[in-house]
Amino acid sequence: MLHAQQNDSVKKETEIEQVVLIGYGKQKKSDLTGSITSVTEKDFNKGAMVSADQLIMGKAAGVRITNTGGNPNAAPNIVIRGGGSLSASNQPLIVIDGVPIAIDNPAGISNPLLLVNPNDIESFSILKDASATAIYGSRASAGVIIITTKKGTSGKPKFSYNANVSLGEVYKYMNVMSSDEFVRFVTENLPNDAWKLGVGGSAPVRDANGNITSPAVMGKIYSTDWQKEVLRNSLSTDHVFSASASLPDGTPIRASLGYNRAEGVVKMNDLDRYTASIKITPIFFDKHLKIDINSKSIWVKQNAIDEGSVLGAAIAMDPTKPVYAVDDSPASTRFGGYYQYLSPETNATTGEVLRYLKAGSSNPVADLFQRSKPQSTSRYLNNIEFDYKTHFLPDLRAVVNLGYDYSVTKLRESFAYNSISQYNTYSPLRPYPNDYFFYNGFETGEDQTMKNKLLDAYLVYNKVSTDSFISNFLIQGGYSYQDFVNDGSKIRTRLKPGTQELEYFTDIESVYYNRYNLQSFFGRSNIDILDKYLFTVTFRADASSLFQGLNKTWGYFPAVGFAWKASSEEWIKNLNLFSELKLRAGWGLTGQQNIQNVVGYYPSRPLFIVGSSVGQYLGGLNTYTAAPFNNELTWEKAETYNVGIDFSSKNRRISGTVEYYNRRMTDLLARVTYPAGQFLTNTFVKNTGEMVSKGFEASLTITPVKTMDFTWDLNGNIAYNDSKIDNLEGQRFVSALQDQNLPSGTGAVIRQHFVGYQPASAYVYQQVYDQNGNPLQNVFVDRNGDGIINDSDRYILEIAPKTTFGFGTNLAYKNWDLSASFHGQIGGMVHNSRKLSQGFIEQAATSDGLALNNLVNFYDGMSSFNFVTRPNDQMQLSDYFYEDASFLRCDNITLGYRFNKLLGFNSVRIYGTVNNAFIVTKYTGQDPETPSTFDNNIYPRPRIYTFGFNLNF
Repeated sequence: MLHAQQNDSVKKETEIEQVVLIGYGKQKKSDLTGSITSVTEKDFNKGAMVSADQLIMGKAAGVRITNTGGNPNAAPNIVIRGGGSLSASNQPLIVIDGVPIAIDNPAGISNPLLLVNPNDIESFSILKDASATAIYGSRASAGVIIITTKKGTSGKPKFSYNANVSLGEVYKYMNVMSSDEFVRFVTENLPNDAWKLGVGGSAPVRDANGNITSPAVMGKIYSTDWQKEVLRNSLSTDHVFSASASLPDGTPIRASLGYNRAEGVVKMNDLDRYTASIKITPIFFDKHLKIDINSKSIWVKQNAIDEGSVLGAAIAMDPTKPVYAVDDSPASTRFGGYYQYLSPETNATTGEVLRYLKAGSSNPVADLFQRSKPQSTSRYLNNIEFDYKTHFLPDLRAVVNLGYDYSVTKLRESFAYNSISQYNTYSPLRPYPNDYFFYNGFETGEDQTMKNKLLDAYLVYNKVSTDSFISNFLIQGGYSYQDFVNDGSKIRTRLKPGTQELEYFTDIESVYYNRYNLQSFFGRSNIDILDKYLFTVTFRADASSLFQGLNKTWGYFPAVGFAWKASSEEWIKNLNLFSELKLRAGWGLTGQQNIQNVVGYYPSRPLFIVGSSVGQYLGGLNTYTAAPFNNELTWEKAETYNVGIDFSSKNRRISGTVEYYNRRMTDLLARVTYPAGQFLTNTFVKNTGEMVSKGFEASLTITPVKTMDFTWDLNGNIAYNDSKIDNLEGQRFVSALQDQNLPSGTGAVIRQHFVGYQPASAYVYQQVYDQNGNPLQNVFVDRNGDGIINDSDRYILEIAPKTTFGFGTNLAYKNWDLSASFHGQIGGMVHNSRKLSQGFIEQAATSDGLALNNLVNFYDGMSSFNFVTRPNDQMQLSDYFYEDASFLRCDNITLGYRFNKLLGFNSVRIYGTVNNAFIVTKYTGQDPETPSTFDNNIYPRPRIYTFGFNLNF
């Protein structure tokens, strides 16, 4: 979690703004030719920040950051300029202190940016266009984010202790029926099912002729708000101690220790994170050798609840049922005191009860408290960089960077005895007597080790001359090697032969060892003429072990950039308007090879894999199966043109950037259908088709007021992106692979990649409405006029937002400071999946006919949801379920006060922050901001109130 801080000095703040990290080096911001956005500590979002991505949400034009909800370990979805791939990764390359991290996360860790304590971060450099990113070649088509951590200082030691406590609350629940409303609904619409309400009811008894001999009896009605039973007000805390100093020989050093306890608003969802970091930068040989040593360690422990099933059950559970057992019936006593409706299964001849079968939803409270899923991860990111300025030629430097990213993870999942959750894992292959569907012990587990080794070695020659035609000349070239290993095993349980005892085992099919390798040669040259005309040329050659076909392994990625410092021209100076005016243009190629999460680590090699344990030779030996492969796979390529203008007014009160880009992706990696027998599968990834992405970005910073006592800053950014699939080699569409199926459990496919449209667009029917604006069930527009409603009447609906924005303000009056940040989007669509799954009358009766489900609230302005029967295949694909996803979210509001020289401290600052303060939207569901665009069982994003203080001494 991050606190708002004051920078040490104005000088430090200025230096951070002037120097920007680029690939394998750094450069003055005024000398950049590529599209690079720098976000520094003074610009970060404030308040309760668990991971690094939250610091820059809404802060950079064209960078859209969403996550899967309010879980402290929620996975971020970072997309720069709309992404650019169909089936491969659209996530940018992340480089932390010179070490590119792997696309794979340790098991159980959804967010790779938990690795860095937000308090340790100094700045982000976001590389967008090919001129800036091509130096990273093979992984740069989706952009690059370079994270730099804080360094030590010279002079007297400086210490700081930062602490805060945060309270999170759920401020919006799914609008389902209360107990009273549900009773009214069932008795009005499903009178024959009313006996299922409450506890102890009984169905009517009928004679052989079907006449009722005993009327239905409604049970005792309870009033349970299941969402509030599984959700809570969360209490989190964060502590960071850091020391910055110089050793007796003048070597800068900085070290920090941090502890973060983050509670999710779903009960039992807790995350504890311990961090430690140290950065040392000694200099030897009369300032000719600089060594940069970075070491970061993180230890994470969490109870990784099955949040989707718990939240889904809480929304669907009958509100007239109790949380805890209320009698001594089997339905109440089998599950450790928690209520669960059970239906007896009897012997058809004797009438003897053989067992009880669960009916209806599982009790979500029992699911939380009777199930444990502890996970622990230790991760260590270390690197050492040697930067040697040669004695014989001071303008020549030799740089070697050695990095090692290592993690160890242990996961376990266990159930309480007689748990409701455990029943769900019942298998006929486990012949337990009588209560065979109840047992205690580990069901699943995993042990995993991941390794990431890095070697960068390159030479840099840089000649600077202030009085010559060529004012700056730089040329560099080198070699990069990176190797990734993912080694682990799954743990399962089984009965010991002839006993009722469990044993844990790992068989050959549960062991995995995956490895891939990248090797590269790269070079760059910068030539500045008269300190006005700036030229950059970059080239990288990459080899990936993912591509093993003939002449497919290597990819080649060139780029050029040009900038004109117009403000250095005398005629511009005479206008007395600009302190900076620079025009930029760039072109380049970048690559993409991150497909291992889709097709594994060896997609282009013919290999055999271990068969399933259910298919074995006599004697228990496993079979081996030929794995699908495509030896024609090669690099996905992105060609980008970019033009931009950077400007700053004479008094530096107004500054900003405007730019336009055009990117064409070719050899798209996409999952397609193959003829039977080809590549040993019917669907696999192939290089196919092209996509074009165009857009513009603008950012602006204004300081309307700046006096000795009062300063007011405003900042904002906006981005527009329009992506279209240009061709798919004669096919109209290919599979969207991820997020294509509706979350209704029916397997209906609604999203595909269509030629001429955005990737992953929805393929839907056009809904027909009555005169009151309510949808007519199973009635659609006959778009082709043939009198038949079929697939020919479906149309393509683009659902990704084209316009995103962010803005904020900072005010400082003497020792007071006030800041606020906002972000949002214009357009886009989100699928209100709860309308589909719980918006019709028949859904109130469970499929087994023995229990009831709750529904969306028909009595609270939602009568338009009031369908009678389950939506058929066509109704499920109606555009009615898609809603406008435009929104404006207030990310944080912070008010702080700084005391100077208080209680022996150099400064003390206290502050209060509200995160996720409010959202403005017309969307009727829970939250319009979701990377999957399906609003289904979303973990609620809480509103968080934080109080904290910073001590500097």
